[in-house]
Amino acid sequence: MKVKEPYQLFSEPLKYYNSMLDDINAAKSYIYIETFRFGDDEMGNNFATALIKARKKRDVEVKLLVDYWGAGNTGSNVFERLKKGGVEVRFFEKIKYNFDVFTKGHRRNHRKLLIIDDKIVYIGSSNITAYNINWRESVLRMKSGIAVTFKKLLLQDWKLYNQYVISRNYNTKVIKYYNFSIFRDVPNIAQKKINRLFINMIKNAQKSVYVETPYFLPGYLLRRALMSAAKRGVQVTVIIPKKSDVRLVDILRNKYIGPLSVSGIKFLFYETNNLHSKLLLIDEKEFAIGSSNFDYRSFRYMFEIVLKGNDPDISGQIFKHITQTVSDTTPFIYEAWKNRPYIDKFFEWLLVPFRHLL
Repeated sequence: MKVKEPYQLFSEPLKYYNSMLDDINAAKSYIYIETFRFGDDEMGNNFATALIKARKKRDVEVKLLVDYWGAGNTGSNVFERLKKGGVEVRFFEKIKYNFDVFTKGHRRNHRKLLIIDDKIVYIGSSNITAYNINWRESVLRMKSGIAVTFKKLLLQDWKLYNQYVISRNYNTKVIKYYNFSIFRDVPNIAQKKINRLFINMIKNAQKSVYVETPYFLPGYLLRRALMSAAKRGVQVTVIIPKKSDVRLVDILRNKYIGPLSVSGIKFLFYETNNLHSKLLLIDEKEFAIGSSNFDYRSFRYMFEIVLKGNDPDISGQIFKHITQTVSDTTPFIYEAWKNRPYIDKFFEWLLVPFRHLL
């Protein structure tokens, strides 16, 4: 087998799925997975087969934590197979129906991690499902001692999987590992650490800001940081899908794009299938990669995780990824936006009150 580099950024699902399966098949001690979705489809079943084999034939400890909402049918065939095969499966926060079900139902675990043997960690944007097989994603594989740190954080989530009251200070503490920092969010309208991280990174930008996100609904302070950066001469580029998998977000985001473009922010629409990558790159040096989108819902209601760093190897791979993404985009045209149909404007206005939940 080809020796893999310490850090490797993947953009294509098939490539990182194959890499993950290779690492799972070589695991000797444990395999821990935390994800929003684990599909009862070809890809999910391929992973299930590898995980069951590791558990039964090599006595590897296997834990799988899946969000209750994202799992869909928690009694589906793939989860039954995994349980019968000796894999420990937990579903994060079963939805409780009460007077506050609408907002509490949005408090989902959106984190995406795969950790193996205290040696390897995958962090990024992608779930384990065939649904996204043609999307553009961002998943970072790290062969590093930082895997031990990520293991501790994942096991915290494993323990609180069915707890609705948690220690926000403990569960959102920023974790340092050499030149890396791990930021976490839990559902909290006031304490939004990843949102503040993005704002501070953008405020410190001197030359360039690149954002890749599938859903672009930033709050006022984040919008202001982007506009201020553009006004002081920083090249600010936001790359979003032409059509994401959430149509309502696409409609509402258009309300913000026009005014932001006037301030000097460059918007590019990704044309090739869906862009699901979640990246922030500052001055081609400092990066943030993980599960969080640039929207109210991620910052307010979701359990998210983001890795911040300035390693030149990773930054270089992210910049190369962004350059390739840009080659498949078309620019936002302000005049076309200004003359968009009145029906579009009406639905934008109609959705504004629900922007925090989209």
